[in-house]
Amino acid sequence: MSNPTRRTLLAGVGAAGLTAALTGCAAYGDTGTDTAAPAPAGDTGGGTGVTGAAGGGAPAGGGGGFAKTSDIPVGGGKVFEDQKIVVTQPTAGQFKCFTAVCTHAGCVVGDVSGGTINCPCHGSKFKVADGSVANGPASKALKAVAIKVDGDAISKA
Repeated sequence: MSNPTRRTLLAGVGAAGLTAALTGCAAYGDTGTDTAAPAPAGDTGGGTGVTGAAGGGAPAGGGGGFAKTSDIPVGGGKVFEDQKIVVTQPTAGQFKCFTAVCTHAGCVVGDVSGGTINCPCHGSKFKVADGSVANGPASKALKAVAIKVDGDAISKA
């Protein structure tokens, strides 16, 4: 039996790491297909555009959801690290949601400021309006996540 080369060992470790990373993404509903709700008329952004109109179910201003609309600043956003999502409000009453996992190396983004969603690992920045790359090294946009706004409650769709 021959000894494996260093290159063979490193390739195996890299493949195992990639498999683990992709498995982690699948655990958060990433099936490789975009299942985000269609954007409202006039919304050209890549994220799930949701306005603040009250829908059915809970009463306007009712509870539920993982965030309140007042938690999300206009022109900014908030990272929900435990759910690995980030919610933004590019313009008043328009809410977007994206995965908080950076497309470069899989780090969870750290904050939203200056009109971008910022990853602390390697400096990637994503636009709050559509999750597209504003500054690399990431080369792919953040994946949209469907949400709904019911009164002042934001929840996953």
